[in-house]
Amino acid sequence: MASISASRAGADRWAAGAIGIVGLILLWWMAGALQWFHGTIPTPWAVCTAIGDKGSAFYVDNFSATISLALRGFLWGNALAIALAVLVIVVPPVEGLATQLAIISYCTPIIAVAPIVQVAFAQVQTMIVFLAAISVFFTTMIGTLSGLRSPHKGSLDLVRVYGGGRLVQLWRVRSVAALPNTLAAIKIAAPAAVLGAVLGEFLAMPEQGAGPAMIIAQQAGDIPQVWAIALLAGLVAGIGYAIVAVVARFVTRWSTGLAVLG
Repeated sequence: MASISASRAGADRWAAGAIGIVGLILLWWMAGALQWFHGTIPTPWAVCTAIGDKGSAFYVDNFSATISLALRGFLWGNALAIALAVLVIVVPPVEGLATQLAIISYCTPIIAVAPIVQVAFAQVQTMIVFLAAISVFFTTMIGTLSGLRSPHKGSLDLVRVYGGGRLVQLWRVRSVAALPNTLAAIKIAAPAAVLGAVLGEFLAMPEQGAGPAMIIAQQAGDIPQVWAIALLAGLVAGIGYAIVAVVARFVTRWSTGLAVLG
């Protein structure tokens, strides 16, 4: 009965999501057809036509460059965030410095950081990777740290009774307990990395990428093309989120109380 109820709840969520998407598309079509906001909203058909006119090669070339930089920033930012969270658990006195560093990375606007980074790094791509990394750092660091602190005190005491220190507790207990929170943070980090990379491209203007392609379309007054690139960038961010969500679902099924078959 519980599994049937869960299946029905899942089906209801999918149905509600599908209805919401259809409603948004209809509203978008109405806004474009009625020329709301002085014609700055094209119809979905105009956006699809713009995508067809440019051809797949144009989008593959530009978005492959953006995805490559976003992925590098995603990996670097998450790796440093997780490493710093682990350091806080192993060496508690560094917590104040670590949390301040994370807060600074979150509160400082990317637009303010970009000129400094551009001077520090001669290569344009390095600057974009840095901005993508800083976009994910805070979320992953805080999520991982909260996960590492989530184990029950009794589990940690049991390891201590058998002679295990902080490193053994980290490996045997904390690392496993931290998986749900860490992966939840990384889910949010995936779209953030794409956003950071696109903003970096806006500022650095590399030869290829979604950012410069959007700027060129803006300067040409090609509104459907601007929307096409923006929507495809959102789709890429959503795919990144979905990939991490699928991985998290299978890696942390134990946290939901569901039995893992096989």
